[in-house]
This record gives sequence, structure tokens and C-alpha cells, in this order.
Amino acid sequence: MRILRKRQVDLVPPHGGKLLPILVSDKTEKSRILDRAEGLKSVVLNSKSESDVIMLATGAYSPLTGFMGSDDYLGVINDLRLSDGLLWPIPVTLPVAKHIAGALEPGEEISLVSLDSNQIMAVMTISEIYSYNKEVEAEKVFATTDLTHPGVVKLYEQGDIYLAGSLKVLSEGGYPETFHEFARPADTRALFEEKGWSTIAAFQTRNPIHRSHEYLTKVALELCDGLLIHPVVGKLKEGDIPADIRMECYQVMMENYYNPARTALKVYPIEMMYAGPREAILHAIIRQNFGCSHMIIGRDHAGVGDFYGAFEAQEIFETLKPDDLYLTPINMDWTFWCYKCESIVSAKTCPHDQNDHLMISGTKLREMLDKGHRPPREFSRPEVIDILINYYKELI
Repeated sequence: MRILRKRQVDLVPPHGGKLLPILVSDKTEKSRILDRAEGLKSVVLNSKSESDVIMLATGAYSPLTGFMGSDDYLGVINDLRLSDGLLWPIPVTLPVAKHIAGALEPGEEISLVSLDSNQIMAVMTISEIYSYNKEVEAEKVFATTDLTHPGVVKLYEQGDIYLAGSLKVLSEGGYPETFHEFARPADTRALFEEKGWSTIAAFQTRNPIHRSHEYLTKVALELCDGLLIHPVVGKLKEGDIPADIRMECYQVMMENYYNPARTALKVYPIEMMYAGPREAILHAIIRQNFGCSHMIIGRDHAGVGDFYGAFEAQEIFETLKPDDLYLTPINMDWTFWCYKCESIVSAKTCPHDQNDHLMISGTKLREMLDKGHRPPREFSRPEVIDILINYYKELI
């Protein structure tokens, strides 16, 4: 009789070696902290800082357990490194106005409150209060000070002082209740182990899945044990398709076009910063924390407008040290529909000229829908198009 042994799963380690979620899960402790928080001075979080609090809570930002002090902040913007030398590309900071900072001092405990819900999200012990230069941060992080860049606009609108300190997080902002696909890094790691996957390709997306996305993800799945479709459900820029509509699109794709034994759909509530190459590294760190060994990096990953080159987000990984990440990027070339090949192809595989190609992107998809045009079958699956057309009809 043949004995079947369960396949041994060897997932990549978390960034920095250990998952460090900081959500207070014990109900008694949470109640005690909330009671104390009611009497503390409060700071209202902007949407970016609230997103950061939730990401810290889940352990997605491991090994960070709070908002950065000045040493870490300067290391990150100048060298993409925390003060201990660990790779980190984008500041995780808590901005406040000068008059608010003036009423606070290091060692003080404060409550952090959601702007939208007025809910106490966390309690923070202040370790440092420091000023920073917005123009320098914009140039370092976004590679521009142009006020048409949404990330730069947000940076310039925020407070002039940063508060640093460790957190005790009390809420995940309602995301677990809103999205049954919500998952923390510990959850996906457990899922991958249960499925017997050691190599997992992550796909970051803020758009409905079109045919190019489908091609990229299925190529990646050929290389790995499993695929994690991992859309952003945090705040996006104006004009992007809302999360609930995109989730309908992802779900119909999962039901009809992906192998359920090899694919998982989970969401995470980060707010997009549109920082291009630096944000691609952050996404890779996050996916490593979620247990993924690979991540798809396509054209203009985390970009906006014409601020970054088409493949800068791939090229930045070539500048990293070999031991900076355990995750491996899967770089993808331009992909498009070729009428002669009658399929999605890439610049590497297709011999035909541009007259035979239909370029596909989320931006073009939205433009067609905005004008009331039905995108062709070569652009996206009909089930997805139907969902999007119904959504755009409701906007009229």
C-alpha cells in the first residue's frame, strides 16, 4: 500500500525575519485601552495614515510596529534603508499641524482617530516629534515636485510635523466586515501551507482584470505552485473604479477563468501613493510578508500619468542587494492583443507590427466606458464588461 505524504511547504520568511502584527485582539485588553483612550489627547488621521495604521495592525508592514522616527525617516528617503540597514522604500509617518504638535511632547500617550468614522483606531506613545522638508521628500519619494502628481498633492496638503512612536491598534477600519476576502499575512501563510504551496506569485491590481492581466497572471502561475490575486481596496485616485465593483469583476473571473485549486483572491486596504519604482519595492516587501515568493511587475507598476518610465519599477530591483528581499520579481513586457496571432501576446513573442495590435490598459478601459462604448471581447471578458457597463450606466 502506497503512503501519501503531505508535501512540505517552505514559505519565504517575513521581511526582517518575523511577522509583527500589532492589533490588540484580546477583548478585555482592548476594552481597557479604549477606556483609557477616551481621556487622551487625540490626533485625527488622514486617509494615508489610517491606511498605514491598518497595515501595521495586520503585520503587512513587518518589521515596523509604529510610525518612523527621524533616523529611520531620513534613511528611507535618502537610501531606501531603515537606520539598521534593512530595505524600506517609503516613509511610514504620522503628519500633524504645527499647533497640534506644539501641545504634545515625547513620552505622552495619544489616541489616533479616524477622520471618516471618528472611531479610535489606535493608541500611540510618542517617542519623537520632528520637522521635515516636503519638497525634499517629494523629490526623493515621487521623483517630482509637480502638483499634478496625486501623491505630491497629498504630501503638500498634510501637516508640517511628524510624530513618531509605537502603536497599539484597536481597529482595522471595518475592512474585515466589509470584505470577506480580507486577509492578514498570517491568514495567507496558513492558507498557502494548507494548500501545499511553497512558491506563490502575487498580482497587485487597482483595476478590473482585463485580458492582459489575465495573461500575466496565468504565465506567472505556470512558474509557481499558486497565484494570489491581491487587489487594493484602500483609497485610490479620483476616477478609479470603486472597490465593490472591482470585487464583482474579480469574483466573476475567479468563477469562470481561473483554476480554484491554484488561485486565491484576497484583498488588502493599503492606500495607493502612485510612487512608481519605490512603491513597487514596498509592494514586494508586503507580498513577502504575506508569504509570496514572487510578484508580477508589469508596465508602469504603481505609476500615474507619465511620471515614470514604463519599466522603471522593474529596473529598481536590479539596484538592490542580493539579500534585501527573499521575493523574486517576475518582470513582464508590454502585452497586447494581436489580431493575427488571435491572442494576448508580448513584444517578446509577437512578430507582427503595431497595426495588428490592440493595446490594453485600465486607463483605456475606463476611457471607453466613460464614452459609452462597449470594449471589444479582445479587451476583457464579457462578464467583466457587463458589470462595468452597468456601473457606468448608474453614473449617468
